[in-house]
Amino acid sequence: MSITADMVKDLRQRTGCGIMECKQALKETDGNIEAAIEALRKRGLKTAAKKAARDTSEGQVGAYIHPGGKLGVLIELNCETDFVARTEEFQQLVRNICMQIAATNPKYVRREDVPQEVIEKEKEIYRAQLADSKKPENIIDKIIQGKLEKGFFAQVCLLDQTFVKDDKLTIGKLLVEKIAKFGENLNINRFSRFQLGE
Repeated sequence: MSITADMVKDLRQRTGCGIMECKQALKETDGNIEAAIEALRKRGLKTAAKKAARDTSEGQVGAYIHPGGKLGVLIELNCETDFVARTEEFQQLVRNICMQIAATNPKYVRREDVPQEVIEKEKEIYRAQLADSKKPENIIDKIIQGKLEKGFFAQVCLLDQTFVKDDKLTIGKLLVEKIAKFGENLNINRFSRFQLGE
């Protein structure tokens, strides 16, 4: 099948990828737009993993004040260049993450930020809840690990939280998709959430 300029243009608009990348993806998928989008996303995720170690010294401090003025969020989202930081899509990402923080009240950016004593305390609580279960110790350990993964980290760590605007994504996966799209590493450096009376 011949790949037309309109097909490449359509794919570019839908993915934000370069002309040659789009053309190549369309060739590989015999002009199937949906398959080409998937191929580009897979490539982008691999590329994002490579970019994760790159320095992020540009970016933006974003703010969100919830209507009524009783809840506000400040966030520092970093990228590699001022060019990306000024784009509409980057600014929208900052706003979306601010709104996520306002809605879900995470305590930490990533799992590595959670103090070990907090994790141990949580494990202790889960162990006490399972004390009467008569399950073997190794099964209890697996249950506790599962509760940490799906409950605790998904609640208190921003990157593990389900994105409020798309429940198929976590904030971590959203960032990876944007890294692939922007072609730059992104990093949520820190955030603060302020609520009146807290």
